[in-house]
Amino acid sequence: MNSKNKMLLLISFLLSLMMVKHYFRTRRANELKLSDWFLPRSRQDVITITDWLAPILWEGTFNRQALEKYYQKQNLTVGLAVLVVGKLSGNYLEPFLQSASRFFMPGHRVIFYVISDTYPHVPRLERSPLHSFQVLLMGEERWWRDPDLMCMKSLGDHLAVHIHKEVDFLFSMTPNLFFEAEFGVETLGSSVALIHAWWYFRDTKNVPYERKSQSTAYIPFGQGDFFYGSSIVGGTPYNVLDLVDEYLKGFFQDTGNGINSTYEKYLNKYFFRNKPAKLLSPEYSWDPRFKLPTQVRFVKISYYPRVEF
Repeated sequence: MNSKNKMLLLISFLLSLMMVKHYFRTRRANELKLSDWFLPRSRQDVITITDWLAPILWEGTFNRQALEKYYQKQNLTVGLAVLVVGKLSGNYLEPFLQSASRFFMPGHRVIFYVISDTYPHVPRLERSPLHSFQVLLMGEERWWRDPDLMCMKSLGDHLAVHIHKEVDFLFSMTPNLFFEAEFGVETLGSSVALIHAWWYFRDTKNVPYERKSQSTAYIPFGQGDFFYGSSIVGGTPYNVLDLVDEYLKGFFQDTGNGINSTYEKYLNKYFFRNKPAKLLSPEYSWDPRFKLPTQVRFVKISYYPRVEF
């Protein structure tokens, strides 16, 4: 190769390198900083930021307009998987979907995934060009006794096969929730956990972590951050799949050793090891049977205890 061609290749390489550097500088510059939208000092009555500097969302702590301005440019698709087994289909699915179609990520493309052990009755909903629905049946796991295990195994299978290609963010929810207000882009994050409403207001020494030291879900006394609820988890498809995989590995390892635990305890162990990037306050899952404490100013989602399966 002569010197002229070498020089042309070098110039081409340097130009490409400059373009790549410019792309990443621009990308970093355009990334939304926490200070651009999060207002932790606006709520002095609650914990608004964790020890690892993750925001905790309460009414008044976020600027939704700034977030919308940023996310509208991203051309996002957000998935909402609702996991339905047994009586939950008839008792809760219709109000869940009706309220979610109104309040979940308004103004953005949403794919609703109804993952069920039987063909559920999907109610007639107001049509939106931004909404699409997929009804996904569970596989052989639908014969398993543990409903949480059934749901997580099926969610993981569908995530690995196709959901990860279809959405930028995914939330997994139980159907015994009812959206009372907008569940918007403020909730988006790489890993999103829900603080359990009951245990947030209780002595942390008594939280029901797994205390059997032989279990993979074990958290020793004196350790742990918050107690997380299992009715909502979210994040990127990769991170949600990682949570599901870790839960399944832990469950089957414990079962093989004759140890029983619960999905919620495995979930808490996962978030103890893998700190969530964003936390939802008790406003995002409040049981309406209980009187509202002064800290809960605006309920976004009501939580109704599940009936027997």
